[in-house]
Amino acid sequence: MQLYNKLSAKERAVLIDESGEDRITVSFYQYAHIANPSLFRDHLFVQWDALEILGRTYIAKEGINAQISVPAPNFEQFREELYQISFLDGVRLNVAVEQDNKSFLKLKIKVRSKIVADGLNDDTFDVTDKGIHLNAREFNELIEDENTILVDMRNHYESEIGHFKGAITPDVDTFRDSLDKIEEDLKDYKKEKNLVMYCTGGIRCEKASAYYKHKGFEKVYQLNGGIIEYARQINEQGLENKFIGKNFVFDHRRAEAISDDVIAHCHQCGEPADTHVNCANEACHLLFIQCSSCQERMKTCCSDECREIYELPFEEQKELRRGKQESNKIFKKGRSEKLKFKK
Repeated sequence: MQLYNKLSAKERAVLIDESGEDRITVSFYQYAHIANPSLFRDHLFVQWDALEILGRTYIAKEGINAQISVPAPNFEQFREELYQISFLDGVRLNVAVEQDNKSFLKLKIKVRSKIVADGLNDDTFDVTDKGIHLNAREFNELIEDENTILVDMRNHYESEIGHFKGAITPDVDTFRDSLDKIEEDLKDYKKEKNLVMYCTGGIRCEKASAYYKHKGFEKVYQLNGGIIEYARQINEQGLENKFIGKNFVFDHRRAEAISDDVIAHCHQCGEPADTHVNCANEACHLLFIQCSSCQERMKTCCSDECREIYELPFEEQKELRRGKQESNKIFKKGRSEKLKFKK
Protein backbone atom coordinates (compact mmCIF):
# COMPACT_ATOMS: atom_id res chain seq x y z
CA MET A 1 0.00 0.00 0.00
CA GLN A 2 1.56 3.30 -1.14
CA LEU A 3 1.45 5.99 1.55
CA TYR A 4 4.06 8.38 0.18
CA ASN A 5 4.94 10.36 -2.96
CA LYS A 6 6.96 8.49 -5.59
CA LEU A 7 7.48 11.51 -7.84
CA SER A 8 9.40 14.73 -7.22
CA ALA A 9 7.76 18.11 -7.71
CA LYS A 10 9.62 18.57 -11.01
CA GLU A 11 8.52 15.17 -12.30
CA ARG A 12 4.92 15.89 -11.30
CA ALA A 13 4.98 19.28 -13.06
CA VAL A 14 6.04 17.58 -16.30
CA LEU A 15 3.22 15.03 -16.03
CA ILE A 16 0.68 17.80 -15.43
CA ASP A 17 1.83 19.59 -18.59
CA GLU A 18 1.75 16.37 -20.61
CA SER A 19 -1.73 15.39 -19.43
CA GLY A 20 -3.34 18.51 -20.91
CA GLU A 21 -6.00 18.35 -18.15
CA ASP A 22 -7.11 21.29 -16.08
CA ARG A 23 -6.96 21.02 -12.32
CA ILE A 24 -9.22 22.58 -9.69
CA THR A 25 -7.71 24.14 -6.57
CA VAL A 26 -10.07 23.67 -3.65
CA SER A 27 -9.95 23.91 0.13
CA PHE A 28 -12.16 22.70 2.96
CA TYR A 29 -12.09 22.16 6.68
CA GLN A 30 -14.24 20.59 9.35
CA TYR A 31 -13.95 20.57 13.10
CA ALA A 32 -14.92 17.14 14.39
CA HIS A 33 -13.86 14.50 16.87
CA ILE A 34 -11.53 12.05 15.06
CA ALA A 35 -10.61 9.10 17.25
CA ASN A 36 -7.71 7.77 15.15
CA PRO A 37 -6.16 10.52 12.99
CA SER A 38 -3.34 8.27 11.73
CA LEU A 39 -5.75 5.65 10.39
CA PHE A 40 -7.88 8.34 8.77
CA ARG A 41 -4.75 9.88 7.24
CA ASP A 42 -3.75 6.60 5.60
CA HIS A 43 -7.27 6.05 4.28
CA LEU A 44 -7.33 9.49 2.65
CA PHE A 45 -3.86 9.14 1.14
CA VAL A 46 -4.75 5.88 -0.63
CA GLN A 47 -8.05 7.30 -1.86
CA TRP A 48 -6.67 10.63 -3.04
CA ASP A 49 -3.48 9.26 -4.57
CA ALA A 50 -5.62 7.07 -6.82
CA LEU A 51 -7.42 10.23 -8.01
CA GLU A 52 -4.11 12.06 -8.60
CA ILE A 53 -4.99 14.66 -5.98
CA LEU A 54 -2.15 16.89 -4.81
CA GLY A 55 -1.93 19.36 -1.95
CA ARG A 56 -1.45 19.88 1.77
CA THR A 57 -3.79 18.43 4.42
CA TYR A 58 -3.61 18.37 8.21
CA ILE A 59 -5.54 15.91 10.34
CA ALA A 60 -5.89 16.03 14.13
CA LYS A 61 -8.25 14.80 16.78
CA GLU A 62 -10.09 18.11 16.40
CA GLY A 63 -10.74 17.76 12.64
CA ILE A 64 -9.31 18.21 9.14
CA ASN A 65 -7.90 21.15 7.16
CA ALA A 66 -7.22 20.60 3.44
CA GLN A 67 -5.88 22.68 0.55
CA ILE A 68 -5.69 20.51 -2.55
CA SER A 69 -5.59 20.39 -6.34
CA VAL A 70 -7.89 17.91 -8.10
CA PRO A 71 -7.84 16.93 -11.79
CA ALA A 72 -11.04 18.37 -13.24
CA PRO A 73 -12.22 15.00 -14.68
CA ASN A 74 -11.89 13.46 -11.18
CA PHE A 75 -13.59 16.22 -9.24
CA GLU A 76 -17.06 14.68 -9.04
CA GLN A 77 -15.68 11.33 -7.91
CA PHE A 78 -13.57 13.13 -5.30
CA ARG A 79 -16.62 14.96 -3.96
CA GLU A 80 -18.76 11.83 -3.96
CA GLU A 81 -16.16 9.83 -2.02
CA LEU A 82 -15.56 12.73 0.40
CA TYR A 83 -19.26 13.04 1.19
CA GLN A 84 -19.41 9.34 2.00
CA ILE A 85 -17.38 10.14 5.13
CA SER A 86 -20.03 10.83 7.76
CA PHE A 87 -18.62 14.00 9.34
CA LEU A 88 -17.69 15.42 5.91
CA ASP A 89 -21.06 14.80 4.25
CA GLY A 90 -22.01 18.10 2.63
CA VAL A 91 -18.91 19.98 3.81
CA ARG A 92 -18.45 23.26 1.93
CA LEU A 93 -15.73 23.13 -0.74
CA ASN A 94 -14.07 26.48 -1.38
CA VAL A 95 -13.05 26.58 -5.04
CA ALA A 96 -10.23 29.02 -5.77
CA VAL A 97 -11.08 32.29 -7.52
CA GLU A 98 -8.02 31.98 -9.76
CA GLN A 99 -6.95 28.53 -10.97
CA ASP A 100 -3.39 27.30 -11.47
CA ASN A 101 -2.71 23.73 -12.59
CA LYS A 102 0.51 23.73 -10.54
CA SER A 103 -0.79 25.22 -7.30
CA PHE A 104 0.41 22.00 -5.61
CA LEU A 105 2.92 19.43 -6.85
CA LYS A 106 2.88 16.80 -4.09
CA LEU A 107 0.32 15.11 -1.89
CA LYS A 108 1.10 15.72 1.77
CA ILE A 109 -1.30 14.53 4.46
CA LYS A 110 0.10 15.00 7.94
CA VAL A 111 -1.16 14.20 11.42
CA ARG A 112 -0.87 17.18 13.74
CA SER A 113 -1.86 17.93 17.31
CA LYS A 114 -4.24 20.60 15.93
CA ILE A 115 -5.45 21.57 12.48
CA VAL A 116 -4.87 25.24 13.29
CA ALA A 117 -1.82 26.01 15.44
CA ASP A 118 -3.18 28.19 18.24
CA GLY A 119 -0.68 27.69 21.05
CA LEU A 120 -3.55 27.28 23.51
CA ASN A 121 -3.44 24.93 26.45
CA ASP A 122 -7.06 25.65 27.30
CA ASP A 123 -9.14 22.52 26.74
CA THR A 124 -12.19 23.89 28.53
CA PHE A 125 -13.81 25.46 25.48
CA ASP A 126 -15.67 23.46 22.85
CA VAL A 127 -14.31 24.25 19.39
CA THR A 128 -17.60 23.15 17.84
CA ASP A 129 -19.56 25.80 19.82
CA LYS A 130 -18.99 28.37 17.12
CA GLY A 131 -20.32 31.81 16.32
CA ILE A 132 -23.07 32.69 13.86
CA HIS A 133 -22.17 32.13 10.20
CA LEU A 134 -22.82 34.95 7.73
CA ASN A 135 -23.11 34.70 3.96
CA ALA A 136 -21.76 37.51 1.78
CA ARG A 137 -25.02 39.50 1.75
CA GLU A 138 -25.51 39.23 5.51
CA PHE A 139 -21.86 40.09 6.09
CA ASN A 140 -22.08 43.24 3.94
CA GLU A 141 -25.15 44.38 5.86
CA LEU A 142 -23.80 43.69 9.35
CA ILE A 143 -20.44 45.39 8.87
CA GLU A 144 -22.31 48.59 7.98
CA ASP A 145 -23.92 48.57 11.44
CA GLU A 146 -22.26 51.18 13.67
CA ASN A 147 -22.47 48.64 16.51
CA THR A 148 -20.17 46.22 14.67
CA ILE A 149 -16.44 45.71 15.08
CA LEU A 150 -14.87 43.96 12.08
CA VAL A 151 -11.64 42.04 12.74
CA ASP A 152 -9.20 40.39 10.33
CA MET A 153 -8.05 37.11 11.94
CA ARG A 154 -5.09 36.70 9.60
CA ASN A 155 -1.45 37.65 10.05
CA HIS A 156 0.14 40.98 9.10
CA TYR A 157 1.64 39.79 5.81
CA GLU A 158 -1.78 38.56 4.65
CA SER A 159 -3.80 41.68 5.46
CA GLU A 160 -1.03 43.92 4.07
CA ILE A 161 -1.96 43.08 0.47
CA GLY A 162 -5.74 42.95 0.97
CA HIS A 163 -8.47 43.34 3.58
CA PHE A 164 -12.06 44.48 4.07
CA LYS A 165 -12.73 48.18 4.29
CA GLY A 166 -12.79 49.41 7.88
CA ALA A 167 -11.41 46.18 9.35
CA ILE A 168 -9.06 46.01 12.31
CA THR A 169 -5.90 44.30 11.00
CA PRO A 170 -3.77 43.18 13.98
CA ASP A 171 -0.02 43.56 13.47
CA VAL A 172 0.75 39.95 14.44
CA ASP A 173 2.90 37.11 13.14
CA THR A 174 0.72 34.21 14.29
CA PHE A 175 -2.90 33.28 14.90
CA ARG A 176 -2.06 32.67 18.54
CA ASP A 177 -0.82 36.25 18.92
CA SER A 178 -4.06 37.63 17.50
CA LEU A 179 -6.27 35.74 19.97
CA ASP A 180 -4.85 37.49 23.04
CA LYS A 181 -4.40 40.87 21.37
CA ILE A 182 -7.98 41.07 20.12
CA GLU A 183 -9.41 39.96 23.45
CA GLU A 184 -7.41 42.63 25.27
CA ASP A 185 -8.23 45.39 22.78
CA LEU A 186 -11.97 44.60 22.75
CA LYS A 187 -12.49 43.55 26.37
CA ASP A 188 -14.81 46.49 27.07
CA TYR A 189 -17.21 45.51 24.28
CA LYS A 190 -17.95 41.87 25.10
CA LYS A 191 -21.67 42.43 25.63
CA GLU A 192 -22.61 45.45 23.55
CA LYS A 193 -20.79 45.12 20.21
CA ASN A 194 -21.12 42.70 17.30
CA LEU A 195 -17.77 40.96 16.91
CA VAL A 196 -17.51 40.02 13.22
CA MET A 197 -14.45 38.09 12.04
CA TYR A 198 -13.09 36.87 8.74
CA CYS A 199 -10.08 34.93 7.44
CA THR A 200 -8.99 33.17 4.25
CA GLY A 201 -11.37 30.20 4.19
CA GLY A 202 -13.11 30.33 7.57
CA ILE A 203 -11.09 27.84 9.61
CA ARG A 204 -9.33 30.33 11.88
CA CYS A 205 -12.51 32.30 12.48
CA GLU A 206 -14.37 29.14 13.42
CA LYS A 207 -11.92 28.36 16.21
CA ALA A 208 -11.66 32.02 17.22
CA SER A 209 -15.45 32.38 17.42
CA ALA A 210 -15.67 29.43 19.82
CA TYR A 211 -12.78 30.82 21.84
CA TYR A 212 -14.27 34.30 22.16
CA LYS A 213 -17.67 32.91 23.12
CA HIS A 214 -15.84 30.96 25.81
CA LYS A 215 -14.21 34.23 26.91
CA GLY A 216 -17.55 36.00 27.35
CA PHE A 217 -18.22 37.73 24.02
CA GLU A 218 -21.97 37.51 23.44
CA LYS A 219 -22.46 38.61 19.82
CA VAL A 220 -19.96 36.62 17.78
CA TYR A 221 -20.17 36.26 14.00
CA GLN A 222 -17.92 34.94 11.24
CA LEU A 223 -17.83 35.18 7.46
CA ASN A 224 -18.83 31.70 6.32
CA GLY A 225 -16.24 30.27 3.94
CA GLY A 226 -13.97 33.26 4.44
CA ILE A 227 -12.73 35.57 1.71
CA ILE A 228 -12.66 32.74 -0.84
CA GLU A 229 -16.38 32.02 -0.55
CA TYR A 230 -17.20 35.74 -0.23
CA ALA A 231 -15.54 36.40 -3.61
CA ARG A 232 -17.56 33.63 -5.23
CA GLN A 233 -20.85 34.87 -3.82
CA ILE A 234 -20.39 38.53 -4.74
CA ASN A 235 -19.53 37.54 -8.30
CA GLU A 236 -22.48 35.15 -8.64
CA GLN A 237 -25.01 37.44 -6.94
CA GLY A 238 -23.76 40.81 -8.17
CA LEU A 239 -23.18 42.11 -4.63
CA GLU A 240 -21.00 45.05 -3.68
CA ASN A 241 -17.40 44.02 -3.12
CA LYS A 242 -16.16 45.42 0.18
CA PHE A 243 -12.78 43.70 -0.02
CA ILE A 244 -9.86 45.70 -1.41
CA GLY A 245 -6.75 44.13 -2.89
CA LYS A 246 -5.60 40.51 -2.94
CA ASN A 247 -6.40 37.49 -0.80
CA PHE A 248 -3.19 35.76 0.35
CA VAL A 249 -3.33 31.98 -0.25
CA PHE A 250 -1.04 29.20 0.91
CA ASP A 251 0.01 27.58 -2.35
CA HIS A 252 2.33 28.42 -5.23
CA ARG A 253 0.04 31.24 -6.41
CA ARG A 254 0.44 33.10 -3.09
CA ALA A 255 -2.54 35.36 -3.80
CA GLU A 256 -5.85 35.80 -5.62
CA ALA A 257 -6.98 39.20 -6.86
CA ILE A 258 -10.37 40.10 -5.32
CA SER A 259 -10.29 43.72 -6.54
CA ASP A 260 -7.98 45.69 -8.82
CA ASP A 261 -6.68 47.82 -5.94
CA VAL A 262 -2.98 47.65 -5.06
CA ILE A 263 -2.81 48.67 -1.42
CA ALA A 264 0.69 47.48 -0.47
CA HIS A 265 4.19 48.62 -1.38
CA CYS A 266 7.44 47.03 -2.45
CA HIS A 267 9.48 46.35 0.66
CA GLN A 268 12.65 47.43 -1.14
CA CYS A 269 11.80 50.59 -3.09
CA GLY A 270 8.41 51.65 -1.71
CA GLU A 271 6.58 51.66 -5.04
CA PRO A 272 3.03 50.23 -5.17
CA ALA A 273 3.26 46.41 -5.31
CA ASP A 274 1.44 43.40 -3.86
CA THR A 275 3.38 40.36 -5.10
CA HIS A 276 4.93 38.15 -2.44
CA VAL A 277 8.15 36.31 -3.24
CA ASN A 278 10.57 34.15 -1.27
CA CYS A 279 14.19 35.27 -1.23
CA ALA A 280 16.08 33.25 -3.85
CA ASN A 281 18.87 32.60 -1.35
CA GLU A 282 17.74 29.25 0.05
CA ALA A 283 19.54 29.95 3.32
CA CYS A 284 17.22 32.95 3.82
CA HIS A 285 13.94 32.19 1.98
CA LEU A 286 12.38 35.33 3.50
CA LEU A 287 8.80 36.03 2.37
CA PHE A 288 8.43 39.67 1.34
CA ILE A 289 6.77 41.98 -1.21
CA GLN A 290 8.84 42.84 -4.27
CA CYS A 291 7.95 44.81 -7.41
CA SER A 292 8.98 43.57 -10.86
CA SER A 293 11.78 46.16 -11.16
CA CYS A 294 13.37 45.17 -7.86
CA GLN A 295 12.87 41.51 -8.68
CA GLU A 296 14.92 41.95 -11.85
CA ARG A 297 17.54 44.14 -10.19
CA MET A 298 17.89 42.01 -7.05
CA LYS A 299 17.35 38.62 -8.74
CA THR A 300 14.45 37.93 -6.34
CA CYS A 301 16.69 38.42 -3.31
CA CYS A 302 15.85 40.45 -0.21
CA SER A 303 19.28 42.10 0.17
CA ASP A 304 22.64 42.65 -1.51
CA GLU A 305 24.11 40.08 0.88
CA CYS A 306 21.63 37.42 -0.20
CA ARG A 307 22.08 38.33 -3.87
CA GLU A 308 25.85 37.84 -3.55
CA ILE A 309 25.28 34.39 -2.06
CA TYR A 310 22.70 33.51 -4.71
CA GLU A 311 25.18 34.40 -7.47
CA LEU A 312 27.72 31.90 -6.13
CA PRO A 313 27.95 28.45 -7.75
CA PHE A 314 25.29 26.11 -6.42
CA GLU A 315 27.78 23.84 -4.64
CA GLU A 316 29.27 26.81 -2.80
CA GLN A 317 25.78 27.85 -1.67
CA LYS A 318 25.19 24.33 -0.34
CA GLU A 319 28.47 24.43 1.53
CA LEU A 320 27.53 27.71 3.21
CA ARG A 321 24.26 26.14 4.38
CA ARG A 322 25.88 22.95 5.64
CA GLY A 323 25.24 22.29 9.33
CA LYS A 324 22.94 25.27 9.80
CA GLN A 325 19.48 24.58 11.16
CA GLU A 326 17.01 26.86 9.43
CA SER A 327 13.48 27.36 10.70
CA ASN A 328 10.38 29.29 9.72
CA LYS A 329 10.83 31.16 12.99
CA ILE A 330 13.75 33.12 11.54
CA PHE A 331 11.98 34.14 8.34
CA LYS A 332 9.63 36.60 10.10
CA LYS A 333 7.68 37.03 6.85
CA GLY A 334 8.63 40.57 5.87
CA ARG A 335 9.99 41.68 9.26
CA SER A 336 13.68 41.66 8.23
CA GLU A 337 15.71 44.77 9.00
CA LYS A 338 17.12 44.42 5.49
CA LEU A 339 13.82 45.68 4.07
CA LYS A 340 13.61 49.48 4.03
CA PHE A 341 9.90 49.78 3.32
CA LYS A 342 8.48 46.84 5.31
CA LYS A 343 5.14 47.40 7.00
